[in-house]
Amino acid sequence: MKIPSPSKATPLLSRRAVLRAGGLAAIGTLLGYPRSLQAAAGVDLDGLKAAAQYSAAHAGLSFLVMKAGRVIYENYPNGHGANEAHKIYSGTKGFWILAALRAEEEGIIDLDDHVANTLPEWNVDGGKSRVTLRQLLSFSSGLDAANNLHGEGFENRDAIAIHTPLVAQPGSAFIYGPAPLQVFHEVLKRKLAGRGETPTQYLEHKVLRPLGLGPQRYLADREGNPLLATGFMLSARQWARMGQLILNGGSPIVSPHSLALCFRGSAANCAFGMGFWNNVEAGDSAGRELDVEDMLEPKWYRQNWRNVCICHAAPSDMVAAIGSGYQRLFVFPSMQLIIVRQGQFGHFSDGEFLRLALGRS
Repeated sequence: MKIPSPSKATPLLSRRAVLRAGGLAAIGTLLGYPRSLQAAAGVDLDGLKAAAQYSAAHAGLSFLVMKAGRVIYENYPNGHGANEAHKIYSGTKGFWILAALRAEEEGIIDLDDHVANTLPEWNVDGGKSRVTLRQLLSFSSGLDAANNLHGEGFENRDAIAIHTPLVAQPGSAFIYGPAPLQVFHEVLKRKLAGRGETPTQYLEHKVLRPLGLGPQRYLADREGNPLLATGFMLSARQWARMGQLILNGGSPIVSPHSLALCFRGSAANCAFGMGFWNNVEAGDSAGRELDVEDMLEPKWYRQNWRNVCICHAAPSDMVAAIGSGYQRLFVFPSMQLIIVRQGQFGHFSDGEFLRLALGRS
């Protein structure tokens, strides 16, 4: 297979720099929960107001809180509104992961299958021949991140990703970037070809439509391959539908068993499953609270994901979709709570924000 090149050279930049190239006033509303019911509902109005002010002061665009399926607080600073869609960056990954899980449930793919069984070109490489689909989706395949694939002007990102080299042994390192997902896209594309369906059509039919969402911003290359790592634009309320799906155990798209796979960390990174981050280590005294985006900035071999958590004060069952520029979807199953926060790259502390929002500062 000939490896296409972009129409113009894309410089090798850090993940955040590539994605980024792509006020204090806050008005908040508490809906449906009078103060007398806040304690019983686990809602702290003062904490939500403080979190809203913190978010707004760090270039926040939206702040939404849902409790037991109801919107109880919304905050859109600096003139922004509830219906505005914003880039969710890596929040996009979670939707494609749902498509992968659904495809496995339908027998189209097996996440423990070797990639080389579908891409015979990987059989000639001893390392690549051992990589599984699950390792692609958990970023533990050993494949180089190839962050330049976030750029534009490519003829065929999938072909470039397929020829991207391994830089670590499969299963040994967490290497976060677009290349593994583009390889997965190529696998799914070949699997769906016999059905006369593309991965994008499958995603829209099996995932987006059941969530009440329409076609998204796919950042497709000239061959029509979408960029799986980023691209979607959603309002806070729209993104919260993913949170509600999590609280519903995967319904109406996947089973609770399949959904749980998204949150199970790997040997390479205990805090990342497939498309989503967990907070499991918050329940361990040895857990290290960190800024995920800051940790992703250095090269993969300088990152340390051992015993990490997002916030010590948050429940250990919390899961999160994390997008560049501090786009956040936090889901708390034990509290039946969803928090969405969107921003514009103002430096932000998840730990501080969550301590305020949960009234645990």
